[in-house]
Amino acid sequence: MSLDEVRRDWTRLGADEPLWAVCVDPDKRGGRWDAEEFLATGEEEVAAALARLEELGAAPSLGRALDFGCGAGRLSNALARRFSSVTGVDISAPMLERARELDRSGGRIEFLLNTGPDLHGLPDASVDLVYTDLVLQHLPPEAAAGYLREFARVARPGAALVLGVPERERPTFKGMVFRYAPWPLIRLAQRVVLRYPAPMRMHTWTAERIGAELAAGARAAGRPAPRIVASDEYWGGDHWRHLRHFATVPGEPGAPGGEEPA
Repeated sequence: MSLDEVRRDWTRLGADEPLWAVCVDPDKRGGRWDAEEFLATGEEEVAAALARLEELGAAPSLGRALDFGCGAGRLSNALARRFSSVTGVDISAPMLERARELDRSGGRIEFLLNTGPDLHGLPDASVDLVYTDLVLQHLPPEAAAGYLREFARVARPGAALVLGVPERERPTFKGMVFRYAPWPLIRLAQRVVLRYPAPMRMHTWTAERIGAELAAGARAAGRPAPRIVASDEYWGGDHWRHLRHFATVPGEPGAPGGEEPA
């Protein structure tokens, strides 16, 4: 599996079913997501996540937010209601095209196509919040690890990170299929039985693995490592146990730590 394969799959998904591919709901197939309803799910999620950061004493400055794997902009719009600017990056050009159509921010969101293994378009220590939800699991593990290290590089002192990923398969029939069935069989089932426009690969990530990659990225950048302060279980259907990890970067919120974004 390569990033180029991921790009091809999500380019197809973005062209055929951009909203459904972001929020997979059987009742919303065939373009049946209402755009405002779709964006409202992002508003609900971001409001709850930021409230949790506040509760943890880890609320960041409301300067610049990064929405990694932004898809059609579901979370980017909600972040833009609270942050001065939002950078949404995605590997799929059609997804970004739909995101620009759904942009309600009045110019506070910049959507960027990112097909490489890093976040070279973002300076060191330039982001107050890194947010990604149900994205890293679709990437090759080595690529996801590289992006986690990049999150530590771009997060400024006092920043927060919100990282939603599946931790493990549930002990159900569907969960065990994902754990033990070979990928070609799962791919065939997704395309033929479930009629996905393109397959969605899945990989699990534990808090320990995430923390290790964040620490490696911080060491490479010469800064203290982000610290995971809470890992909350949230929606995962009957396939996965999903955890939303909340992490902080040592330092004062908003403190300068590198080149400012233009």
